[in-house]
Amino acid sequence: MILGRPAELAAGDDANRTTLDELFRRAGVRRPDAPALIDPPDTAALIGRLPRMLTYAAADRIVSAIATRLRRYLAPDSIVGLQLPNTVESALTLLAVLRAGMIAMPLPLLWRRAQLAAALTQVSARAIIVCARVGGTDHCELAMQTAADVFTIRHVASFGADIPDGVMPLDELFLAGRSERAAPLERRGNAAAHVAVITWDVDTRGLVPVARNHGELLAGGLAVLLESGLGQDASILSTPPMASFGAISVSLIPWLISGGTLVLQHRFDAAMFKAQRVGERCAAVVLPGSVVARLADAGLIGAGHGLASVLAVWRAPERVAGSPIWRDRGIDLVDVQVFGEIALLAARRGPTGAPAAIGLGPVVAGRGTNAAVRVAEVRRNTAGTVALRGPMVPRSAFPIGGASAPNGGLQVATDGFVDTGYACRVDAATGILTVTRPPVGMVSVGGYRFNLRDLQAIIARAQSGSTLTALPDSLLGQRLTGNAADMAGMVAHLAQADANPLVIAAFRQHRTVDVAVERASAA
Repeated sequence: MILGRPAELAAGDDANRTTLDELFRRAGVRRPDAPALIDPPDTAALIGRLPRMLTYAAADRIVSAIATRLRRYLAPDSIVGLQLPNTVESALTLLAVLRAGMIAMPLPLLWRRAQLAAALTQVSARAIIVCARVGGTDHCELAMQTAADVFTIRHVASFGADIPDGVMPLDELFLAGRSERAAPLERRGNAAAHVAVITWDVDTRGLVPVARNHGELLAGGLAVLLESGLGQDASILSTPPMASFGAISVSLIPWLISGGTLVLQHRFDAAMFKAQRVGERCAAVVLPGSVVARLADAGLIGAGHGLASVLAVWRAPERVAGSPIWRDRGIDLVDVQVFGEIALLAARRGPTGAPAAIGLGPVVAGRGTNAAVRVAEVRRNTAGTVALRGPMVPRSAFPIGGASAPNGGLQVATDGFVDTGYACRVDAATGILTVTRPPVGMVSVGGYRFNLRDLQAIIARAQSGSTLTALPDSLLGQRLTGNAADMAGMVAHLAQADANPLVIAAFRQHRTVDVAVERASAA
């Protein structure tokens, strides 16, 4: 049983009138004293405070407190950037922005000043919220520097201690005290049809904002939940930070629909992962698809202690067909193929343990059950690439109408199909579709997408004769590897230029599997 009727939640249009905040409030009314959110055990090392476990009542109070604070300074429908790690702050703040009647824009944690400024400027964001420090990176300083580059940013807010002057402190809102109940914003028409979240795709044109309303987000999450068979009150252990449509769809949305407990992990640690999974009796774990077989072989994933499903997130869907056979018959493995920020396809593996076949035409979730609903439609374009449409696929560019959308915005065909750019082949006899390669010119490293030509131009300008290439990687999908006459000088130059750490790592000599797994888990 889930909170709502599947057919309505997956409709993605006026048939669905449920907002994410409404689902959260509903779960809180039903189970106010049940655990809602649980921090990673290493939160102290990550952001400098002790881990938290929040009940629905406590989480709802904090969401209202943050929403009330935002309403003092920002108008309805303001876009608020969020650059947060995979801690309770991430879920609470996203929900608070929505409760305040604004638009949440999660930003990848490894983005630095140039990418942040470009994204915030393109959509005229009004504020950015961060944690003061994440590991060794001062995100508060980064946010202030970025805000200085973006004319529309009027407010920087931060969780954490020792917040500098001029930054709005948010940690005080966690303190028990007078509860401020933030009422939902009154809207004309269907509130669920309003833009809720903007995420960022990357293609050969550069950064592309992708906006979704509540119904489209719910459709993506419901596709995952129905295919996994998770029921009401399920505990979900999730490793990917909520900075993309795929990550939100496999973690936040199933948690809201089921009304269960969301257990978070940021930096992958084998012992910590197993302790959380067993201690919280998690019914599902969310992992990068590339590490699932390795973790199963190591005994970290196995039947018992309530585990029923493994959600394998493939940010490189071309790798699903060649993945190992799943041999644990006591646990369902659900492959979640993520096509950038456009859509996802979730499919539970059958008795053979091989990836489930995906054919052309309509795609349903919850196959073989009475709750099965249509969530997508697939076709192969004349260019040989996968195109998708359906309840989870955005149906217009952002800004709505696309007249002033940067780089032309999301390209939506008149029939609603969006070209993913992923090449595919179709078996003539069976109609089964297989993804064969990523979009031309694009590199996907642990979930972060780059335009390789642009990176190569930057590297060449930095040091004559330097090179940068992309190689296959068993954990990350692809990895960047660089060569320069002065490797240390290149690293220093890129660090000074606030380059993405994944690009800087391409010129470092030392590379370990642990680092690769951590980056893959951040996808």
